Amino acid sequence: MEEITDGVSNIAIAGGDSQKKNRIQVSNTKKPLFFYVNLAKRYMQQHNEVELSALGMAISTVVSIAEILKNNGFAVEKKITTSTVEIRDESRGRPISKAKIEIVLGKTEKFDELMAAAAEERAAADGEEQS
Repeated sequence: MEEITDGVSNIAIAGGDSQKKNRIQVSNTKKPLFFYVNLAKRYMQQHNEVELSALGMAISTVVSIAEILKNNGFAVEKKITTSTVEIRDESRGRPISKAKIEIVLGKTEKFDELMAAAAEERAAADGEEQS
């Protein structure tokens, strides 16, 4: 019985490593834009870089997220990869090709200062609301 539980826990560990910890798969319909911007900031705090990826219509959302982070001084581009992916169309039953983009962003030198300043602004705003 013990061997079975060890085997199951090993499978779970091996399966968990296949997904990158700092990858965000962006959808343009499931969450708002700034949800992904704030999530990317959090991932950069933890891992020093974040990988944004998207298929098809969500590509413009990924580009917007990357530009917001870059223009506000939080991130710098490290790598941009484009490709196509074959996806089976459920209704027609034949494969269709979709565009895919992956953008890797790294922290700037000012990242920690900017995050600290943003946290102070939030704390000050919360203090004003309570009074």
